[in-house]
Amino acid sequence: MKRKALQMTGVWHRYGNTTALENLSIALNEGEVVCLLGPSGCGKSTALRIAAGLERAQKGIVELGDTIVSDSEVHLPAEDRNIGLVFQDYALFPHLSVIDNVKFGLKRDRSGMAESRARNALEMVHMEKFLNKYPHMLSGGEQQRVALARALAPQPEVMLLDEPYSGLDARLREKIRDEVLHLLRQQGCATLMVTHDAEEAMFMADKIIVMNEGRVIQVGSPAELYFQPVNSFVAGIFGELNKLNGLVCGNKAMTSLVDFPVQKFATGTKVEVVLRPEALCLFPLEGSDIYFEALVVESRLLGRMSYIHLSSKCRNRDGENINLHCKMPGRVLPSTGEIVRVYVEVGQTFVFEKNKNA
Repeated sequence: MKRKALQMTGVWHRYGNTTALENLSIALNEGEVVCLLGPSGCGKSTALRIAAGLERAQKGIVELGDTIVSDSEVHLPAEDRNIGLVFQDYALFPHLSVIDNVKFGLKRDRSGMAESRARNALEMVHMEKFLNKYPHMLSGGEQQRVALARALAPQPEVMLLDEPYSGLDARLREKIRDEVLHLLRQQGCATLMVTHDAEEAMFMADKIIVMNEGRVIQVGSPAELYFQPVNSFVAGIFGELNKLNGLVCGNKAMTSLVDFPVQKFATGTKVEVVLRPEALCLFPLEGSDIYFEALVVESRLLGRMSYIHLSSKCRNRDGENINLHCKMPGRVLPSTGEIVRVYVEVGQTFVFEKNKNA
């Protein structure tokens, strides 16, 4: 059984009249990568700052390993916690060289090995040839590597990453996050990462914690959250959704478009049916007999997929045509004005009770 590395229990925090964290409880095991995922203002960065010791929780307990580092009586400052921290803007000192920036993270090292450990950390991130350069001489990706080396040099038990790839362009972001993940696995330290990018969280994390308005909404593996969201907020955080209003009758949710199978709702329950664009297909699907006809409004090739805007002949309760978006892998570009049959993949379709959505 893996050892507990970081645990936050019953944490509350307010800024004036705004509740930033409401009874937050999270846990990381040794070697585990956990992502806090949610929109701006949901409390994820506040949670990271409290874990780091940069802010003191107004209520709750923070533990590193078996040691309580913050509660109502104790608060260990950030510099006395065995953590590594990488900020969104990297926070490199402009007047220090690369090697001195990394050595700064080792200023409490009394072993006389700071220079050697700094060089080893830079070798891990392939920046050993840049020892005497200054931050302004480096690209964004190189600065990110130096910041990571500085955080890793003291050999922390826990790494905290605050949106570490947000300043990088898309192609470089993919390359860097792959390198960082391999490095974190190699070092074996627990990692808590903050991001608002669902794809990034799915790539990096063993476990994702979805947050909204200071509260934890759902915790699980990337696959669990993607295929078993507890509400439309969690489903929507992983991408665009098509939404339909429905009413349960027996074992079906009846909508203006088609009926969808349901099991857990009583007859008469008002529901919201959400379909990912990937749930709609212009070819027959094995095991699915749910389909409808629609008009192609527009179709666009987006490299690895085609994005198709559809308008159903069916009308909603306001008398308007139902518009839907469909994503198909490869080059599938029906002509504007064409009538197509659209099949629905039930596994990418979710039904939620209307008053239970976050």
